[in-house]
Amino acid sequence: MVIAPAVVLLAFTLLTTLPVWLLIALAVSPVVPGRLRVPRVVFLLIVYLVWDAVALAGLAVLWVASGFGWRIRGPAFQRAHYVLTGWFLRSLFWFARWSLHLTIDVVGTDPDTAQPGRPEIVVSRHAGPGDSFTLIHALVNWFAREPRIVLKAALQWDPAVDVLLNRLPNRFISPGRTGTATLEQQIGELATGLDDNDAFVIFPEGGNFTLRRRASAIARLWSRGLHDLAARAESLNNLLPPKPGGLFAAIDAAPDAGVIFVAHTGLDRMTSVADVWRELPMDKRLVMRFWSVPPEEVPTGEQERIDWLYDWWARIDAWIDENRPEPRPLWTRPGRAEA
Repeated sequence: MVIAPAVVLLAFTLLTTLPVWLLIALAVSPVVPGRLRVPRVVFLLIVYLVWDAVALAGLAVLWVASGFGWRIRGPAFQRAHYVLTGWFLRSLFWFARWSLHLTIDVVGTDPDTAQPGRPEIVVSRHAGPGDSFTLIHALVNWFAREPRIVLKAALQWDPAVDVLLNRLPNRFISPGRTGTATLEQQIGELATGLDDNDAFVIFPEGGNFTLRRRASAIARLWSRGLHDLAARAESLNNLLPPKPGGLFAAIDAAPDAGVIFVAHTGLDRMTSVADVWRELPMDKRLVMRFWSVPPEEVPTGEQERIDWLYDWWARIDAWIDENRPEPRPLWTRPGRAEA
């Protein structure tokens, strides 16, 4: 009631005064390191706010068309929301490719070629909002999947994300505030009844990788007496140790689904506004790697599953080491060449 109208009003104001903001950004640009860094940030900010506002307008139209929310959960309007999701993600990534020179390459088995017509549980590393948007964009627009996502409740501060994803079968969670048993039950309920074009998306790390989080997660494993897992977690250079409960709850709720593990690298350091500022201009290549595991190859015993998950995590960690892009050169002060 407050944030959504404010976003629409702010987007309208910025869009109608866009030339003024770009002129100011261009005037400031020569004293800021980086190639047109300030204009790019201003342009991206305005694009995202306008994107959010247009999405909210489209969602309002669907709400009215559904009888002011009466049939919003019906199959036809659920499908309409997935179509809208695909359209808005395509437009967002078109701007990303155009303004940031971002390219995305997919290697390995994808959800289309693994087993057409089979639901999939998609297990991905977590490295910031960029990876989440990219993964959902790929599932919806490239592989014609309808994702069900387990994601952080904090993302609901974005009004378009809040409205759209709460109308679809997704689950927002608050890490540290939801009991383990309750969380696993919610995830199991969400994974129940997957059909042939569904993709259940989960991020077992529970958050973005940082050295502090890595140290805390490993310390928790040691304190709980899980010495073997703690030792295995210490060997991971790019990933937090996975939390298996939610994933195993999803596997139990959807025993006929395959499991697809996803690794990616290229946007690893893009976890905050400060990171975006530091990395501009991007000129980045994001590489995504998919591995498909058929349901009959998923272990059934708890310890076997834990070992299996940690084996995959070690494989993903090694792949990231092998495919991590070279660091960008640092920018020197204005008037000097790049280092």
